Amino acid sequence: MSSCLREGGFELDGIPVRYAEGGAGLPLLLLHGSGAGASSHGNWQRVLPRLAERHHVHAMDLIGFGRSGAKPAGPHFDYALWLRQCREMIARMPGGRIGVIGHSLSGTLALRLAACEPRVARVMTTATMGASFAANPATETAWSFPRGREALKRASRLLVHDPALIDEAYLDGRERILREGDHGRRFEQMFAGDKQRFIDDVALTADELAAIGCEVLMLHGRDDRGFPADALTLRMSRSIARADVHLLSRCGHSVAFEWPEKFLALAVPFFAEVEHG
Repeated sequence: MSSCLREGGFELDGIPVRYAEGGAGLPLLLLHGSGAGASSHGNWQRVLPRLAERHHVHAMDLIGFGRSGAKPAGPHFDYALWLRQCREMIARMPGGRIGVIGHSLSGTLALRLAACEPRVARVMTTATMGASFAANPATETAWSFPRGREALKRASRLLVHDPALIDEAYLDGRERILREGDHGRRFEQMFAGDKQRFIDDVALTADELAAIGCEVLMLHGRDDRGFPADALTLRMSRSIARADVHLLSRCGHSVAFEWPEKFLALAVPFFAEVEHG
């Protein structure tokens, strides 16, 4: 964890929830994706310290991921629980208006929060899910437990466009979480069976998208193989009244990790407008 951040926590249904907190200014809630070894640190490590220079960041690990605890029994894919977790985190965040940044599956959480939480002033998504599309081999691999370092490397190269970014430090960080305790068993149980249902279960309805009244900034990699921009961000944005879209070339699924400078160049002024508006 960066020296500018500290670990915070609370309990939800007796399960420990952990988040990294730091900085001052507009409170931001950051939510990671759902792949094997996913965590807030892994998702946001290349942008979080810079965001904390301008904002009061709260980068939370969803239950079952990262440093947060896990449910004592299944189902471990518990979208309703994750949404409650986000709302509990928001209730603990100081001030009035807040911003939310959600990646992949958590992009759907961010959008739903925008529709139901009056404190949410702006939302930013990266490679968000939220519409139904046909799962492909890259999608299936993202939600499969990698057995061994080579399998992890192959899976990572389906998510990250530039293979040079998949270095030993990247693999070490993912493996550290994957091999901890019974994380592997829980992950396999979380995404057992037909992967299509996880896409369909988190899709937002037309009414939900229409209920989003705040400004939304949507980023997506043009080369995202497992979660295609055309089927997700580009399609959903047409139903969100105040959505702007940026499609990044030479970018796969991991937007903030692959292109941190582009991410920050868009995020910083987007959220600054809330403070200065």
